[in-house]
Amino acid sequence: MSKLVEEIKKYKQIVAPQWAPFVKTGLNKERPPVQIDWWFIRAASVLKKVNKFGPIGTNSLAKQYGGRRNRGHKPDAKVSASRNIVRKCLQQLESEGLIKHQAAPNAGKVITAKGRELINSTKE
Repeated sequence: MSKLVEEIKKYKQIVAPQWAPFVKTGLNKERPPVQIDWWFIRAASVLKKVNKFGPIGTNSLAKQYGGRRNRGHKPDAKVSASRNIVRKCLQQLESEGLIKHQAAPNAGKVITAKGRELINSTKE
Protein backbone atom coordinates (compact mmCIF):
# COMPACT_ATOMS: atom_id res chain seq x y z
CA MET A 1 0.00 0.00 0.00
CA SER A 2 2.89 2.40 0.69
CA LYS A 3 3.99 2.32 -2.96
CA LEU A 4 0.50 3.24 -4.07
CA VAL A 5 0.37 6.08 -1.53
CA GLU A 6 3.66 7.47 -2.86
CA GLU A 7 2.29 7.36 -6.41
CA ILE A 8 -0.97 9.03 -5.33
CA LYS A 9 1.03 11.89 -3.78
CA LYS A 10 2.48 12.70 -7.21
CA TYR A 11 -0.91 13.67 -8.66
CA LYS A 12 -1.59 17.40 -8.52
CA GLN A 13 -5.39 17.16 -8.16
CA ILE A 14 -5.20 14.92 -5.08
CA VAL A 15 -4.54 17.26 -2.18
CA ALA A 16 -5.85 17.41 1.36
CA PRO A 17 -8.36 20.23 1.96
CA GLN A 18 -7.57 22.96 4.49
CA TRP A 19 -9.92 21.41 7.03
CA ALA A 20 -8.29 17.96 6.84
CA PRO A 21 -5.97 18.30 9.88
CA PHE A 22 -8.87 19.17 12.19
CA VAL A 23 -11.67 16.80 11.15
CA LYS A 24 -12.60 13.42 12.59
CA THR A 25 -13.04 10.63 10.07
CA GLY A 26 -16.33 9.47 11.58
CA LEU A 27 -18.68 9.49 14.56
CA ASN A 28 -16.92 6.44 15.97
CA LYS A 29 -13.64 8.34 16.37
CA GLU A 30 -12.75 10.60 19.29
CA ARG A 31 -9.88 12.50 17.67
CA PRO A 32 -8.63 13.45 14.20
CA PRO A 33 -6.00 11.26 12.53
CA VAL A 34 -2.43 11.82 13.71
CA GLN A 35 -0.65 10.77 10.52
CA ILE A 36 0.51 13.67 8.36
CA ASP A 37 -0.41 12.03 5.04
CA TRP A 38 -3.66 10.35 6.11
CA TRP A 39 -5.55 11.94 3.22
CA PHE A 40 -3.36 10.21 0.64
CA ILE A 41 -3.66 6.89 2.49
CA ARG A 42 -7.45 7.21 2.41
CA ALA A 43 -7.43 8.16 -1.29
CA ALA A 44 -5.30 5.11 -2.11
CA SER A 45 -7.61 2.93 -0.04
CA VAL A 46 -10.69 4.32 -1.82
CA LEU A 47 -9.05 3.59 -5.18
CA LYS A 48 -8.39 -0.02 -4.17
CA LYS A 49 -11.95 -0.46 -2.87
CA VAL A 50 -13.40 0.92 -6.11
CA ASN A 51 -11.23 -1.57 -7.98
CA LYS A 52 -12.38 -4.47 -5.81
CA PHE A 53 -16.08 -3.68 -5.29
CA GLY A 54 -16.99 -1.30 -8.13
CA PRO A 55 -19.47 -0.03 -9.22
CA ILE A 56 -19.76 1.46 -5.74
CA GLY A 57 -21.05 4.72 -4.32
CA THR A 58 -20.31 7.12 -1.50
CA ASN A 59 -22.71 5.57 1.00
CA SER A 60 -21.37 2.05 0.56
CA LEU A 61 -17.78 3.25 0.95
CA ALA A 62 -18.68 5.26 4.05
CA LYS A 63 -20.22 2.14 5.59
CA GLN A 64 -17.01 0.20 4.94
CA TYR A 65 -14.91 2.86 6.70
CA GLY A 66 -17.33 3.13 9.63
CA GLY A 67 -17.19 1.34 12.94
CA ARG A 68 -18.76 1.00 16.37
CA ARG A 69 -19.76 4.16 18.20
CA ASN A 70 -19.44 4.19 21.98
CA ARG A 71 -22.74 5.47 23.36
CA GLY A 72 -21.94 5.31 27.06
CA HIS A 73 -24.01 2.82 29.03
CA LYS A 74 -26.16 2.00 25.98
CA PRO A 75 -24.99 -0.72 23.57
CA ASP A 76 -22.58 0.31 20.84
CA ALA A 77 -24.12 1.18 17.49
CA LYS A 78 -22.67 0.76 14.01
CA VAL A 79 -22.13 4.11 12.30
CA SER A 80 -20.81 5.15 8.92
CA ALA A 81 -17.67 7.17 8.39
CA SER A 82 -17.63 10.72 7.05
CA ARG A 83 -19.28 10.80 3.63
CA ASN A 84 -17.66 14.16 2.91
CA ILE A 85 -14.16 12.67 3.09
CA VAL A 86 -15.14 9.76 0.86
CA ARG A 87 -16.89 12.08 -1.61
CA LYS A 88 -13.92 14.45 -1.87
CA CYS A 89 -11.53 11.51 -2.42
CA LEU A 90 -13.79 10.15 -5.16
CA GLN A 91 -14.01 13.57 -6.82
CA GLN A 92 -10.23 14.00 -6.75
CA LEU A 93 -9.61 10.51 -8.12
CA GLU A 94 -12.17 11.15 -10.85
CA SER A 95 -10.54 14.46 -11.81
CA GLU A 96 -7.24 12.59 -12.28
CA GLY A 97 -8.94 10.03 -14.52
CA LEU A 98 -8.34 7.06 -12.22
CA ILE A 99 -12.06 6.32 -11.74
CA LYS A 100 -15.21 7.25 -13.64
CA HIS A 101 -18.95 7.31 -13.08
CA GLN A 102 -20.98 4.47 -14.54
CA ALA A 103 -24.63 5.15 -15.36
CA ALA A 104 -27.66 2.97 -14.55
CA PRO A 105 -28.60 0.15 -14.12
CA ASN A 106 -25.44 -0.48 -12.04
CA ALA A 107 -24.71 3.14 -11.17
CA GLY A 108 -21.59 4.02 -9.21
CA LYS A 109 -17.89 4.63 -9.53
CA VAL A 110 -15.74 2.17 -11.46
CA ILE A 111 -12.02 2.07 -12.10
CA THR A 112 -10.55 3.15 -15.42
CA ALA A 113 -7.72 1.53 -17.34
CA LYS A 114 -5.34 4.20 -16.00
CA GLY A 115 -6.37 3.43 -12.41
CA ARG A 116 -6.05 -0.33 -12.89
CA GLU A 117 -2.60 0.16 -14.41
CA LEU A 118 -1.55 2.26 -11.39
CA ILE A 119 -2.72 -0.41 -8.96
CA ASN A 120 -1.05 -3.23 -10.88
CA SER A 121 2.24 -1.34 -11.15
CA THR A 122 2.40 -0.70 -7.40
CA LYS A 123 1.53 -4.18 -6.13
CA GLU A 124 3.74 -5.22 -3.26
